Amino acid sequence: MKYTAAILTVSDRCSRGVREDMTGPALAAMLESEGWEVVSRKIVPDEFEIIKGELVHCSYDLDVCLVLTAGGTGFSRRDVTPEATEAVINRVAPGLPEAMRAAAREVSTGGMLSRGIAGLRGGTLIINLPGSERPAVASLGAILPALKPGVDRLRREG
Repeated sequence: MKYTAAILTVSDRCSRGVREDMTGPALAAMLESEGWEVVSRKIVPDEFEIIKGELVHCSYDLDVCLVLTAGGTGFSRRDVTPEATEAVINRVAPGLPEAMRAAAREVSTGGMLSRGIAGLRGGTLIINLPGSERPAVASLGAILPALKPGVDRLRREG
């Protein structure tokens, strides 16, 4: 099976070019080192409809196995990534965020403040990661071994 992924960085500042996205490239490098093909990397502002539209595009038009979002999972009023994700998924995958928060907490006290969720939309697994590089990398590292077997089950016919 070909393991394809898209990475969506959600950040007002990065989308305006005020800050460089360090998290998206770090996540892409991690996935690629494990044999994933990152077919799309995009930066969008913290806007519910834009995030939702990109998640649908990645799962429907690009038909990727995995979408990772980075950012928009905190307590700010503009942090709406979990809500946009919830609006497009059909089923939740609660074990992944549980493991991610535990791992992120080891590198940053803010890790336990992440409201990120994970879920399934058709044949695509969508996972919300923190926007900061260290907690995002720790979060992905905690679940990376489970992603290919999970996608295999998700995409299996019958």
